[in-house]
Amino acid sequence: MGEAQQAHPIPVYSSTQREGQPGMTTKAYITPALLRWAREREGLTSPEAAQRFHVSLELWEEWESGYALPTLRQVEVLATRLNVPLGYLFLSEPPTERLPIPDLRTMADESPAAPSVDLRDVVNDVLLKQEWYRDYQESQGAEPIRFIKSFSEQDNPATVASDIRKTIGINEVLRHEARSRDEYLRKLIQRVEAVGILVLRSRIVYNNVRRPLNHTEFRGFAISDPLAPLIFINGRDAKAAQMFTLAHELAHLWIGSTGISNPDQALPSQRSNKTERYCNRVAAEVLVPAADFELRWSSAESLHTNLERLSDHYRVSTLVILRRAYELHQITNDAYHDAYKVLAARRLPPPEDSSGGDPFVNYIVRNGRTLTAALITAVREGGIPYRDAARMLHVKVDTIGGIAKRLFEMQSAANA
Repeated sequence: MGEAQQAHPIPVYSSTQREGQPGMTTKAYITPALLRWAREREGLTSPEAAQRFHVSLELWEEWESGYALPTLRQVEVLATRLNVPLGYLFLSEPPTERLPIPDLRTMADESPAAPSVDLRDVVNDVLLKQEWYRDYQESQGAEPIRFIKSFSEQDNPATVASDIRKTIGINEVLRHEARSRDEYLRKLIQRVEAVGILVLRSRIVYNNVRRPLNHTEFRGFAISDPLAPLIFINGRDAKAAQMFTLAHELAHLWIGSTGISNPDQALPSQRSNKTERYCNRVAAEVLVPAADFELRWSSAESLHTNLERLSDHYRVSTLVILRRAYELHQITNDAYHDAYKVLAARRLPPPEDSSGGDPFVNYIVRNGRTLTAALITAVREGGIPYRDAARMLHVKVDTIGGIAKRLFEMQSAANA
């Protein structure tokens, strides 16, 4: 974990090197079936695992069959790179792994797809950060935040959306100030953080660029807490989709609903989770208010022209505008589905991960400005050791100073 791992071969030692080195010759009596489980859990075939660990396919298959045993040192490396606790490989049977918060990606009468190891690791990591920040808030005498769980699913989505817009400051002025969708998203996140919500946004697990998140598996999640409410956004998704996810997760906080989401900007299936459908309706109204939309829709223009013009005005995707046009009875069911097919075919995949950009800014975005600032303050006041703060941020200790400097610069620029 931590900053990007380097791909090194699994250790193989000569007889001279092994002498006197603990773990280098000691055989580890792992359960072969658990090694196979860990490999499959990571989504690897046997040849892929052998290649990743730089051992022969024959040796790997002997480990999985129990005909050969790796050394203790080799098992330590296997566990680290297969992203499982070392002790798991010695269990008699695979453990039952459950997500620690509700999984709302479900369809009616169906179980959700089994979460990947990346999703589980991200959720567990974020929960640790959120718990630390909650304790920090309590130590600072923070008061509960007014709007958390201030509504329920029985309330009119438009009423909830209006309160969100008013609280966050989502209005015509903000849309006008933003020169692009990217800038609009950044400004929205800044305003969300300003009212006391932690916002973490990442494309990868921890700071490991070799573990990119899958945007089709989940788009975000919310943790409803009166002292430390949190939103996580899957940064692998397109920017317009991230904006809808942000609004969707805000709806979760306003109704006090914790859970993992996979919101769709288009009209959701009636078989999807009821809470998710409700939060989608709130999100659409937050970003594109009905009353304003109806004033701006032009029956004299083509559907295509309306979609492009209003998408640019509201800084959202054409899919969201199409959704609103249908919900507000500006187009027929057939027109909606015909246009949806065209727009869906035009969707571009999110850009691939790259190592470019300012690394300090990346660390701050992944952990959120609010959480990062609290950790820096706690370190300086002696409330948390440097090593613990670095471990929570998944960086090296000597990186903390650079993060603190860049955070100060970002805050100064925002306040200018």
